[in-house]
Amino acid sequence: MRDPDELFAALARSTFRSRFRLGAKEASYLSEKTLAVVLEHGRRFVIERLADAEPKNDGKQTPMRGHPIFIAQHATATCCRACLAKWHCIPQGQPLTPEQIDYIIGVFARWLK
Repeated sequence: MRDPDELFAALARSTFRSRFRLGAKEASYLSEKTLAVVLEHGRRFVIERLADAEPKNDGKQTPMRGHPIFIAQHATATCCRACLAKWHCIPQGQPLTPEQIDYIIGVFARWLK
């Protein structure tokens, strides 16, 4: 897994990743539900959509809008297993460990704050 400061510096240099922002709908949802609740949603999304060694529809499983976590996933390159491998040094072809899932949730928290 990558050092968070190094990761966020690299994400800031990416034209694609740095363009993501919460829309009014997602920002309102985050404010209304609280960061803690939204991060629990994120944990569930990661477990259901990314944690398997070979997730169903990998590369296409994360919507581009509709929930603050979806935006955070694209902004932080945690949207698919290929991006997790490239940006976070989390290998493909193996289930995510609890530590890796916690790391991903920490990345979401930092971006959403």
